[in-house]
Amino acid sequence: MIETVSLFLFTALTSIVILFQLGLAVGLPWGVASMGGKYPGIYPPKMRFVALVNALILSGMMVIAWARAGRAFPEIYSLSLVGIWVMVVFFGIATLMNTITPSKIERIWAPVAFCQFVTCLLLALN
Repeated sequence: MIETVSLFLFTALTSIVILFQLGLAVGLPWGVASMGGKYPGIYPPKMRFVALVNALILSGMMVIAWARAGRAFPEIYSLSLVGIWVMVVFFGIATLMNTITPSKIERIWAPVAFCQFVTCLLLALN
């Protein structure tokens, strides 16, 4: 039960972040809420590409989470045993970085990253 709830919560939160990154990639003026607010407004072309890569990486993390939970992608289950721990570390660091960012609005991502951290940890431990 806890594994299912963790998986669905992780998927929902990560989907929101992916949509945010895709919004940045297509030129929505949300730069103040990302990268410490270094690029307020619309991201420059290089950063739009970075946002697209971020969305792809997060999508890959969702695949790992689904594989780890045994719900999809059984061919990468063994990879997910290590991948989920990489994600735990990643979202732990993301929580810290979003907490200490100079951009006040970007701090809205700290609780999201923390919930992603907790859900990945629960998936890793189950």
